[in-house]
Amino acid sequence: MVSTAPPTADDLTGLLRGVIDPELGTDIVDLDMVRSVQIDDGVVLLEIALTTSGCPLRAQIQKDIRNRLETLPGVTRVKINWGELTADEKQTAMSKARFNVSRNAPDTSIPATTKVIMIASGKGGVGKSSVTTNLAAALADSGFNVGVMDADIWGFSVPRMLGVDGDLLAFGGKISPVSRQIGEGRLEVVSMGFLVEREDSALMWRGLMLNRAVQHFCQDVAWPTDLGYLLIDMPPGTGDVQMGLAKMLPRAEMIIVTTPALAAQKVAARVADMGRKNYLRIVGVIENMTEFVAPDGSHHALFGTGGGRQLAAEIGAPLLGVIPIEPAVSAGGDAGTPAVLGDSTAAEAFRSIAASIVAEYVPPVEMAGCSARMLDAAVAALDAVEDTAPTVA
Repeated sequence: MVSTAPPTADDLTGLLRGVIDPELGTDIVDLDMVRSVQIDDGVVLLEIALTTSGCPLRAQIQKDIRNRLETLPGVTRVKINWGELTADEKQTAMSKARFNVSRNAPDTSIPATTKVIMIASGKGGVGKSSVTTNLAAALADSGFNVGVMDADIWGFSVPRMLGVDGDLLAFGGKISPVSRQIGEGRLEVVSMGFLVEREDSALMWRGLMLNRAVQHFCQDVAWPTDLGYLLIDMPPGTGDVQMGLAKMLPRAEMIIVTTPALAAQKVAARVADMGRKNYLRIVGVIENMTEFVAPDGSHHALFGTGGGRQLAAEIGAPLLGVIPIEPAVSAGGDAGTPAVLGDSTAAEAFRSIAASIVAEYVPPVEMAGCSARMLDAAVAALDAVEDTAPTVA
């Protein structure tokens, strides 16, 4: 069973390190914006100081804080008292942010405004890669630019399932992901599948080499600055790659895929435990292969019933949705045409989960109102005026 002991103030502070000030690109703990953290009978009391009391990104920061803390077992409510940094504190915060930028300090090349979601499972064979690729395609079809990192180094399958091929080319010291346009958005994909001659080639790598590969994917890929989401197809279980990525990406969030089977549910609970021990927020659970609906309309629960709901209840996270067994899902993965782009019960389920991720569970960062963007827009407008102004002889 996953421990349900109440979180400590240190536990909560660790989770807050995943909350990034979108304008400064650094977490609110490092910027000394977190004045105090207390928990009393399930109620978390926070004092957060912003760079300015009227900060237009306050709503985004508040949403990120609540999303990370309110899903933690033992937390029933989060109350935030807002304050403002003093002039000296503000100068210190800005200096830290500038220093991070000057040394290219994000530990990764993933933009600070990108929402990172790890798609994880306790065991193989539950359809984790299928869920990853279909959610990515659904998000792209909705207009988002979506990165897909195939971190399942041994069992890479993302390129085939998304219908993308090519080579990972390097320009200016950075690796360029392979792109595919879907609807109004696009996919940016990196995978070991682009680095081997054949998909059936075996990679006989050990822990250090595996960690180095995913480190390259995090640090040396030229992820576009307009990337709304990055979905990471994780290897099954709780091994070296999973722990390495959790440490490299402390602001990441995790969705756990399971099947209705009790065995899958029990091992998936360990993944949630590993994520929380590394201060990752567990977004929720997706139950895949829920049941098969025959042409005559009869329902057949081939792998049992209720595993996803039981797992969600056990780890204190929502059940995001259930995906039925449909031949179209596996056929779409084999052909490189994700089922979510078609019309079926499974496609509708994937689209519904993707929509709830955007609207409720992992909303995108809205930068339109931040002062830095407003300043950029004003400067661009002034430049346009100067360019069009008549010259004086």
